[in-house]
Amino acid sequence: MRILSMQPKGFRCSAKNVGIKDSSLDFTVITSDVPAAAAAMFTRNRFCGPAILVGREHVSDGRLQAFVVNSKNANVATGELGLANVHEIVDLVAEELSIRPQDILPSSTGVIGRQLPMEKLRQGISGIGQQLCYGHLEQAAQAIMTTDTHPKMHCCRVGNATLVGIAKGVGMIEPNMATMLAYFCTDARIDAQQLRDCLRDAVEPSFNMVSVDSDTSTSDTVAIMANGLAGDVDLAEFRRALRDMCLRLARELARDGEGATKLIEVSVEHAASVQQARRVAKSIVNSPLVKTAIFGSDPNWGRIAMAIGKCYEQDTIVPEKIDIAFGYIPVYRRGCAVDEGHLSALKNYLDHDEIVIRVSLGLGEVGARAWGCDLTYDYVKINGSYTS
Repeated sequence: MRILSMQPKGFRCSAKNVGIKDSSLDFTVITSDVPAAAAAMFTRNRFCGPAILVGREHVSDGRLQAFVVNSKNANVATGELGLANVHEIVDLVAEELSIRPQDILPSSTGVIGRQLPMEKLRQGISGIGQQLCYGHLEQAAQAIMTTDTHPKMHCCRVGNATLVGIAKGVGMIEPNMATMLAYFCTDARIDAQQLRDCLRDAVEPSFNMVSVDSDTSTSDTVAIMANGLAGDVDLAEFRRALRDMCLRLARELARDGEGATKLIEVSVEHAASVQQARRVAKSIVNSPLVKTAIFGSDPNWGRIAMAIGKCYEQDTIVPEKIDIAFGYIPVYRRGCAVDEGHLSALKNYLDHDEIVIRVSLGLGEVGARAWGCDLTYDYVKINGSYTS
């Protein structure tokens, strides 16, 4: 985790254990001293949790003043009681912070189908208004984790302003808007519509191009608050900074995928459209056969060819125009396998902990990248006993 001393002005945080599952941090509040411009994107999973429903409603006016997140329990498929519990948490936190309930964005992540332990949460929320401290967002990054092996956080300067981002999620990951949560805080002054545009522009090539296991979570949320306390910034510079931070966090999520030993980056070039490039990249990074081959350092490029070919809706794809390489070692070039003399070099390359698969479709001038990880015995072990 990369933690810098810089923190955006006017943001306070409290992270604590309320006992949802174990003794690790499992509840956090991040709040701005003043109402902030805000934007968010959420999962498209139709089985989404009540926190998503409430969050969509609360951020719809482009204003927030706090994020409230619990881990270890997703509060999904919990009916009317689950929804009532979200509203109660929001109301309790609003009272502690002396802010409007509708200015709070709630999130929950963890096991699906279990009611929140409300008595524990009520006790944990009591007095939290007095426990908030400036900074300490690295503790919030820990409190939102479930099966992550380490917290993810990045900071940067944009003119006189600071941007901080935290994220979690290493299983049930294929965002479609990422179980994935990401929160950004900045003291830059940016209006809500510009913030929405910047966030959408940043999420599409980053979180929406990550896949650990092709499963779109019921709880995916990416949200940002900009409280304006550092004044105006160059919008183009801010847009680039947010996009770069999302890309960094997305790569970290993929690298830390459940049980993962290798980061996989798929780079698709010379596509007819960005949509085509993204579709092919995702098809490759999602293939269990590709992922297991990478785990075993097996240079079975035929699995990559299969993953490209099963994008059958992309009728412009022509095998005779395609090139495939591991790193910069070619394995297939425009209709023919490349000489097997590369086998030793391929095996050595695939023993690395970061693997790049390069594909040229030979159709145009645009491309896309996707990130994922290998599929290991530990992924099965983790998810075979997740609720126990």
